[in-house]
Amino acid sequence: MISDPRSDYALIDSGNGRKLERYGNYHFIRPEPQAMWSPARDEWQADGEFIPASDDDGGGRWHFSRPVPKEGWPLSWEEVTFTAQCTPFRHLAYFPDMDPVWRWIRSNLAGLEDAQALNLFGYTGVGTLALSAAGAKLVHVDASKKSVSAARDNAALSGMSERPVRWIIDDAAKFAAREVRRERRYDAILLDPPKYGRGPDGEIWRLEEDLAPLIENCGKLLDENSRCLFLTVYAVRMSALALGSLLREKLAHLGGTIEVGELAVREEMRGLLLPTAIYARWSK
Repeated sequence: MISDPRSDYALIDSGNGRKLERYGNYHFIRPEPQAMWSPARDEWQADGEFIPASDDDGGGRWHFSRPVPKEGWPLSWEEVTFTAQCTPFRHLAYFPDMDPVWRWIRSNLAGLEDAQALNLFGYTGVGTLALSAAGAKLVHVDASKKSVSAARDNAALSGMSERPVRWIIDDAAKFAAREVRRERRYDAILLDPPKYGRGPDGEIWRLEEDLAPLIENCGKLLDENSRCLFLTVYAVRMSALALGSLLREKLAHLGGTIEVGELAVREEMRGLLLPTAIYARWSK
């Protein structure tokens, strides 16, 4: 599933373990281990660069050659307006490679009235608002109070503060388990879990240990009338085939189709595909 260059985002060039990207009017260089080829250009000009370091040093820091708004700047995705920002974790407060994922879920929910969707690990809410703009009712869950606050701010920027979205600060696994006990159901579920994380009450999330029971509970939140589930995984030594096998086991009672693959961003200069994540998806 490929994210192509857009007016507010483009992967301009990549190579030698780095990538040059445009976020609106600003250009940034970030580490990219999978860019093993040579870049198209010998020299890159950017407003900022993230210089990696050891975890003991905080994992790295941004170095700016030109002023970049510390509080961020507005970008857009279709109907959604949101704030991009240079975060301490090298990200820009949203993930542009999720573009085809949001479009795929929207296509699966097309024509369904009062669609109910759950976005676990919802981060700054761009995906939540992308689905809400298409008419779905959303439950947005993230363990970070700061991320949920940013998501609500993005809803306001988009003029979507009154949309039917429940913004919840909670541990995703615990929330899903409670939803099962409440006998809730959803038409679509989006999961974008980290490799490691902490819940609001100190809960520990380890992908390899905790993903299987979470997917099992997600399977109980879907039924014969549900439309889709999408799972992405970043930065782990895991195969998309393994994710597919997990979904086949935990969602076997639903029938439907399971597909696996990679997310990638298309480079603007040469059309090269830079892989970013693996995925498994279920649809009916």
